[in-house]
Amino acid sequence: MPGPLLDCLRGALPATPPVWFMRQAGRYLPEYRELRADKGGFLDLVYDSEAACEVTLQPIRRFGFDGAILFSDILIVPHAMGQHLEFLAGEGPKLSPPLVDASLGDLTADTTRFDPVYETVRRCRAQLVEDVTMLGFAGSPWTVATYMIAGEGSRDQHDARAMAYRDPDMLAAILTAVGDHTISYLRGQIDAGAEAVQLFDSWAGSLAPDEFDRWVIAPNAAIVAALKESHPDTPIIGFPKGAGEKLPVYARQTGVDAVGVDETVDPAWAHSVLPEGMPVQGNLDPLLLLAGSDRLEPRILTILEAFSGRPHVFNLGHGIDRRTPIAHVERALATVRDWQRGA
Repeated sequence: MPGPLLDCLRGALPATPPVWFMRQAGRYLPEYRELRADKGGFLDLVYDSEAACEVTLQPIRRFGFDGAILFSDILIVPHAMGQHLEFLAGEGPKLSPPLVDASLGDLTADTTRFDPVYETVRRCRAQLVEDVTMLGFAGSPWTVATYMIAGEGSRDQHDARAMAYRDPDMLAAILTAVGDHTISYLRGQIDAGAEAVQLFDSWAGSLAPDEFDRWVIAPNAAIVAALKESHPDTPIIGFPKGAGEKLPVYARQTGVDAVGVDETVDPAWAHSVLPEGMPVQGNLDPLLLLAGSDRLEPRILTILEAFSGRPHVFNLGHGIDRRTPIAHVERALATVRDWQRGA
């Protein structure tokens, strides 16, 4: 039988919202840090299917989340497209050659790099109990392209945004290529056992309104349409971080089944403007979870009440901070699980 998370993403209205946290598999867990120390670099861990499965399952064992999110990274797609990828301590990811200086024609794709990720999904799904949903994911084309173009992360996505104005045809070609690989990648994850998938558009909020329509909505809509053609029963969560007032347009025009809401959005406003009955996910501030002050429980209750009239997956507004104490996660989970719709 489907678990509560999968039911919710398909439109059910459970008495208590299902819960998972973005980046729940990772550095805030001591068991992860111990395994990471044994296995070496981050990318080595991602491509070690046995170890990546173990990391994926660690938060399920500790907290009993309703969903297990694949341990991987959004930059696996550009790595498979032929860019060299490395993660440097204290500096973050580096991709070369950066497409601000090179072109897609300079890259030689190697999609066998997806294979260990598919194996991770297979291993996890085989070990999870039936009512825990296996979640796959990928980065959305705009966000992935910002890294590919600059060769690294940036605060304002300057190089990609400049390319959008200076050479929109080149940017369109990059996003189309990323989208095509992402469709293949997500189809592979679903075939391996992912029961729902999330598209992370972490830098969606950096674009002007017209540019948002072209570089966020259209590429995500193309991915959703392709996945619906091949896997019509697999829910797709879209997470356009920073979309703000553009959130309802994104929800209606991309075709996603559920929409993730970041911590900057008023949940009452989101409920009022999103399509009726559409599942929503979010939106506790990760820094409030980190702080764990006396404002934590009241804020959680505010979010739960605001979304009580629609299917709601309780989550953070972005990834969990690596410094978050375990006790704060336990407090948050207890607050959600003690709450009941209409009680």
